[in-house]
Amino acid sequence: MKFIKILTVFCALTYALVAHAGQSQPAEVAVDLTNLTASGDMLSARIDRDDDVFIGCGIRVFDDGAGGTFEFGFCQAEDNEGERAFCNTDSPGLLGAMKATSDYSFVTFSWDADGICTRIGFSTQSFYLPNRRRGRR
Repeated sequence: MKFIKILTVFCALTYALVAHAGQSQPAEVAVDLTNLTASGDMLSARIDRDDDVFIGCGIRVFDDGAGGTFEFGFCQAEDNEGERAFCNTDSPGLLGAMKATSDYSFVTFSWDADGICTRIGFSTQSFYLPNRRRGRR
């Protein structure tokens, strides 16, 4: 009887580990114009059936003509419903966050009524990567 209980627990734990192995978590792009937020992962945006869906951030650096540079960043997104978001910033802290992105990142950002970015976040984890197993995402 004790052996059967141990075997049952072992099988349940093994199943739980296998069920989570290779987990993928698509996060479709969502733009919330009421709360001024946008989020989604870049892979889900790229493979979306709607060619207009996108999300991401970028940085531009310009020579200021006085021996220095001027740097600003922006984030933008469009979801399946055609809702668009855009914000920009020259905040060193938010620019630093933008520099932390990498391929297949989950992106989230917020902005104020003037279109200035107030929050930028990235998450790069294995479940946002394309699934190598055929036919799965």
